[in-house]
Amino acid sequence: MTTEKNRGNGTVKYMSHGKLVRDKIPQIIAAAGKKPITRILGQEEYLVALDRKLDEEVAEYQADKSLEEMADVLEVLFAICEARGHSVEELMAARDEKRKARGGFAQKIFWDGNE
Repeated sequence: MTTEKNRGNGTVKYMSHGKLVRDKIPQIIAAAGKKPITRILGQEEYLVALDRKLDEEVAEYQADKSLEEMADVLEVLFAICEARGHSVEELMAARDEKRKARGGFAQKIFWDGNE
C-alpha cells in the first residue's frame, strides 16, 4: 500500500507498511497501542529491502532537503555497507581514497562535455 505524505517542499509517495523499518519502530508502534506485524528477513531479501529503502529515503530527501533526511540516507548506506560485508570504516576509507585521487565536489564543477 502506498500513501502520500506532504514533506514541506513537496509530496512524497511511500509505503505505509510492507517495508523495512528501523529497529525500534515495532516498539514505537506497540507503545501507541497497536500490534505491529513483523518478520525477520533473510540476507537476500534484506539486501533487496535495503535498496528499496535507499530509494525511499533519497526521494524523501529530494522532497525535503533536510538534515534529518540526509541522516536517514546515510543510515541506510551504512546498513547496506555492513550487509554486504564491509565496515563503515572501510567505506569511509574508500571515500577518502577516491576523494584524494579524483577530488570531491566542493568546487561545484559542472562538466558539459569536450571540444
